[in-house]
Amino acid sequence: METMAATDDAARFADWVGPSLLAMTRLARRLAPHADPDDVVQDALVQAWQKWDQFDPTLGTPSNWLLAITADRARDARRKRVRRLHVVDETALAPDAAAPASNVAADLDLDQAIGKLAGRQRLAVELHYFVGLSVGETATVMGCAVGTVKSTLSDARARLRQVLGDDDEQ
Repeated sequence: METMAATDDAARFADWVGPSLLAMTRLARRLAPHADPDDVVQDALVQAWQKWDQFDPTLGTPSNWLLAITADRARDARRKRVRRLHVVDETALAPDAAAPASNVAADLDLDQAIGKLAGRQRLAVELHYFVGLSVGETATVMGCAVGTVKSTLSDARARLRQVLGDDDEQ
């Protein structure tokens, strides 16, 4: 009887996290490019399973909660990384047949510039622009106010313009 209940819980959990898996993987890939995103997501799912009973729907959506856990696990993966070699994701290097080589170089420059942002700025940029969360959802995942996210994104864009050298062309 207990095994059947555990199986039902596992199935409910799988249904509950299913809609968020793609966003979790994208975030893991962006925040911890040197780690296996599947490992980061797996670690996040283990933690979510263990704390599932602590999820409070009044504080946000399941997706936002899962993305916050994924961001934490990705930061842990970056910290644990012993090697400091910069290995670029091969899929990012593979030029799209329709994309000129200059676009690939620009994408790599942007990724490197994003990597130079302060931790909270990078997280805000990744969640808002690459995972596709709204400013409000980004605020929920980051555990801060909407105004803080707007300010953080503004500061991040200014820093990216500075790093990429766009501010002296305008």
